[in-house]
Amino acid sequence: MTVIRILKSKLWTCIAMVVTLVLLLTGVIFTVRFYVSMDIYEKSPTLLEGSYSVDGGEWKEIRRDEAIDERFHSLELRGRFPNKLLIIFEEINLSTKDVWFELKTADGEELCTYTYEEMKLSYEHMREGRPYALDLPETPGYKVTTLSTQSLTASGVTGETELVLTVTYPYSGKGPGFADCFQVTTGIPSGMYLRFFYEALPLILLFVLVCFFGLFFFPIAGRVLGKTDYTYLSFGALCFFWGFYMIVQSMSGYLNLWINDPTMCMLLSHVTEYAFVASLIFYTKTRMKEDGFRASANVIGSAYLILAFILMILQLSGGADLTATAFLMNIVTGIVLLILVGLLILEVKKSREILYFVLSWIPLVLSLGADILDRIIHLPGSYFFRYGMAVTMVVQIIGLIYDLRQQYLERLKYERMQKELYEAEVAVMVSQIQPHFMYNALTSIAMMCVNDPKKAQEATITFAKYLRGNMDSLKQKEPVPFSQELEHLKKYLYIEKLRFGKRLNVEYDIQTEDFKLPQLSVQPLVENAVKHGVGMKKKGGTVTIATRESDDFYEVIISDDGVGFDPTAIPTENAVQDGKNDLQKEKRSHVGMENTKRRIRDMCGGEIVTESKIDEGTTVRIILPKAGQSKTEAE
Repeated sequence: MTVIRILKSKLWTCIAMVVTLVLLLTGVIFTVRFYVSMDIYEKSPTLLEGSYSVDGGEWKEIRRDEAIDERFHSLELRGRFPNKLLIIFEEINLSTKDVWFELKTADGEELCTYTYEEMKLSYEHMREGRPYALDLPETPGYKVTTLSTQSLTASGVTGETELVLTVTYPYSGKGPGFADCFQVTTGIPSGMYLRFFYEALPLILLFVLVCFFGLFFFPIAGRVLGKTDYTYLSFGALCFFWGFYMIVQSMSGYLNLWINDPTMCMLLSHVTEYAFVASLIFYTKTRMKEDGFRASANVIGSAYLILAFILMILQLSGGADLTATAFLMNIVTGIVLLILVGLLILEVKKSREILYFVLSWIPLVLSLGADILDRIIHLPGSYFFRYGMAVTMVVQIIGLIYDLRQQYLERLKYERMQKELYEAEVAVMVSQIQPHFMYNALTSIAMMCVNDPKKAQEATITFAKYLRGNMDSLKQKEPVPFSQELEHLKKYLYIEKLRFGKRLNVEYDIQTEDFKLPQLSVQPLVENAVKHGVGMKKKGGTVTIATRESDDFYEVIISDDGVGFDPTAIPTENAVQDGKNDLQKEKRSHVGMENTKRRIRDMCGGEIVTESKIDEGTTVRIILPKAGQSKTEAE
């Protein structure tokens, strides 16, 4: 199937429809969010108004509308609900990540708790007494807890009630900033779903589009080029896993709304990250040219997958959860990326095409280093890895689309060249077997039948082989060995010698045949030398065909001592039609001559150089670079 037929297929119409639908839906959500009042829910930086203490340290004021960004192992907040919370809103949704928490009154009355004991009891109840499968005391996971303001009011809680909120990060060291692991949404019933619809869904839809492109666009791109391109297949997998990872991260605070198991929510978040990094490693391998580097990338990717599999086994067996080992995996990922970038830098010396690819990795490597550093010393901001990854992926997508466009244009050029090649071959064949040529050849053979029947038989067989060679050339699309072209050329000159007799002498000075060139590319030049060179000279002349080899190129030289012409002369329609002006006006024109030049240029990177002087003759050189020969063999 050709490129044009693929582009016209229904598949591309479906892709365009899906992209349009996703973008339209995203635009509608953004528009609604912009114009419609959001009084139906409200985000709060903290649950209480009052003061807080980090790890038993000094008490600090909780500032209204300002998030607490301090890292902690244990954080305690003391204060009261905002006045409007119990009056206006009906629900309080607490979205937590990797932390336990307890909400009590100052007198010790429990209002809402999320601890390991409570989670274990709830799972035993759900599973009818069976023990909790993932029995990890230090795995809070991702949890969404809903409080009813009506229930709180019924239990005696008012705007003046003193409350205590204790949040605990159960892992070694200090956890992320409080705002990153504890989020509050107040609103009407289902307010958490509304927040998801207005805030998370637009971004999720965009990454669904990325997944869609990863599954369909880039894998199909290789087929558009008429071959299976593993670079595009691996990048399609990379786009899919990146999109899936970003979808999970975008809805991580909402996963527990649909997945009951908080541990499974956390597990999904980490596994999608591992899948993305693994796909990134194997995509990088496809951009490497050296076999040793590709083998190294395979070993690194396999080792990374084995480590990720071991950590998941530890999670499922109760040894250690993925959050506890996340810092280790961050360091391993950083080392892996640095090694891969180092291998690519070594290849840059040999292939400048990879330089752009290496530079695009800089944001990803720097962001991962910032994330690792953030675990040691708290840096302002967060999610460095996601931002750096997004920049790298966008640059990669732009680069791949540009590369795809270039290859697509080259494919169109190749198809156009093949069409012109076919037309040129037809033109050459027709020009050689046109009626007057056949008439001259057959007339000469008929005369020999009387005078020299044996030679007439030989001439008939040669003429038949020449016609077969012309017909076979229509099936040949690739360059052919010069020896094959030379044999066909000799048959043509044999027939022409029947016509011109002693007026045409042919000499060969063949010093090399170890190269290829487009079929029927020498014959038009020899035909010009015969018809417009020695053929126009009363006494005739000699046509010489020679080949040469130098360090950088091969040469085919066709020379004659015929009438010659002035290469600088420009013929006009009003030129005097005398003998020399006829020669100048023709300018050695020949059916398919321009196509011959184009074929030599496009298929072998060569050129044709012509030198001529009136009354002295003409020399035409076909110059074929050896670099073009290696390209031809590769194709």
